[in-house]
Amino acid sequence: MQLHPLPKRTLQCANKTLDLSTPQIMGILNVTPDSFSDGGQFHQTSKAIAHALEMMEQGATIIDIGGESTRPHADAVSVQEELDRVIPVVEQLVDHDVVISIDTSSPEVIREAVAKGAHIWNDVRALKRPNAMQTAADLNIPVILMHMRGEPSTMNDLAVYQDVTAEVMSELQQRIDEALAIGIRKENIIIDPGFGFAKTASQNLQLLNKFWKLHELGYPILSALSRKRFIGEVLNGIEATERDIASSTAHLLSIQQGACMVRTHNVKAMSDTIKIWQAMNDGI
Repeated sequence: MQLHPLPKRTLQCANKTLDLSTPQIMGILNVTPDSFSDGGQFHQTSKAIAHALEMMEQGATIIDIGGESTRPHADAVSVQEELDRVIPVVEQLVDHDVVISIDTSSPEVIREAVAKGAHIWNDVRALKRPNAMQTAADLNIPVILMHMRGEPSTMNDLAVYQDVTAEVMSELQQRIDEALAIGIRKENIIIDPGFGFAKTASQNLQLLNKFWKLHELGYPILSALSRKRFIGEVLNGIEATERDIASSTAHLLSIQQGACMVRTHNVKAMSDTIKIWQAMNDGI
């Protein structure tokens, strides 16, 4: 592992600005009945809003709303069903002082969400669905391009690499090149190496150890390690909800290597972890 500073730049999200030189916490808000670690808890809009406000109080500057589970073998969700889950939450959060991210691969969903006031498109498929790239260019919003092979239903069969870090970087670069070619602005691109997606436990650990190399691509990096299955495997199979301490530890290792955003289920634990790290740096 090699230490790397956070980028000295900002990310413009409509009328809100994120300072990427300090770690930004993205709180996960799954409004699905079948998420792998908290499915159904926040399926009702009122419960989703209450949880979002709680995460904001705990230190989240971004709320990432997802209406489609991307766990392996998850059921497909229609565009209308995803809209019905996501849009009411956006409508109620938009007047609060928080950046709203939408975890979707659907151009229809992101268009409607942005029309209601959402700011960031977080796409695990890196804009691979039809018309997704053009939609991102048209909307002119920040987009998070995540590395994944195949689909959630097939990705586990595609976790074959000679050098996982080098190949993840190469495949992300291909998506970046296509995004730039279609008119997505460079300053709107964020990358995510896709921990847990088409990667074995060993490959995820190798990728975390070499996380700093991702800076060679030249873009801000999101680290999304929260409650991942490989963390459970390292810890002898503990349940997803018991992985928060290890998740915060892994996120801190990525922050030390230059991750400027971390996506987490447990905002309080992550916020406390970052405060200790920042206090240590201020004391040096």
